[in-house]
Amino acid sequence: MSGPDVETPSAIQICRIMRPDDANVAGNVHGGTILKMIEEAGAIISTRHCNSQNGERCVAALARVERTDFLSPMCIGEVAHVSAEITYTSKHSVEVQVNVMSENILTGAKKLTNKATLWYVPLSLKNVDKVLEVPPVVYSRQEQEEEGRKRYEAQKLERMETKWRNGDIVQPVLNPEPNTVSYSQSSLIHLVGPSDCTLHGFVHGGVTMKLMDEVAGIVAARHCKTNIVTASVDAINFHDKIRKAHVMPAGADHTAPSSSPSTGTKRSLLRHHHLRTHDLHEQ
Repeated sequence: MSGPDVETPSAIQICRIMRPDDANVAGNVHGGTILKMIEEAGAIISTRHCNSQNGERCVAALARVERTDFLSPMCIGEVAHVSAEITYTSKHSVEVQVNVMSENILTGAKKLTNKATLWYVPLSLKNVDKVLEVPPVVYSRQEQEEEGRKRYEAQKLERMETKWRNGDIVQPVLNPEPNTVSYSQSSLIHLVGPSDCTLHGFVHGGVTMKLMDEVAGIVAARHCKTNIVTASVDAINFHDKIRKAHVMPAGADHTAPSSSPSTGTKRSLLRHHHLRTHDLHEQ
């Protein structure tokens, strides 16, 4: 895509009051709901930027989410403020950084709950397999571009490495022993509907992340036998598209528990989050 550099878009913010249907079993906001809002904000600002110049229209698709920590719980009745800003662009990728704040509208108190970095690629509305070029942005300092390029190269390398490791999936074991990895293995199956999809008819990345968070929570609760919350999500790579009317089976198992000094409980890490798709029309 040719044309002059464009100004970096102003940060956008989406706000929504957290309602009972956003809650987990503990009564706080579900971690998957927060991940979904983070992805929505990133998709809005990156799609807007990728269509800021004359040319073929596109929708930004999520390619990768860096490690995301849950710094503080968000409560039902609070307002979520999700702010997104573009921090780097390459020829075919957009880096978006997102901050999530919670606000108690009765007291006015605010706190930071999440920080995340996401990578998007623009896909043509005419041909979903065609990746378009991203309009360049103007940086206030040269160091910003150099630092962004380093982050881009690092995530690109790791993304390629994880793509080759994705085949290493632990298969279910019949009648597993308690307190083993196989015993905690869990899976969920989701039929992709229209509300899960983008304009292309493919699943939103946020929908996928919420499903992964749900099955991870089942694994951790099954192993710990107590209430659990999402503390951190490792980097997630999106290697392929999932279409509407496909079935998504998501599976997970735990690897190694670690004692939490603040609560004395155990936290389980996830070894595998695997997603396979089946086209119902081909059955």
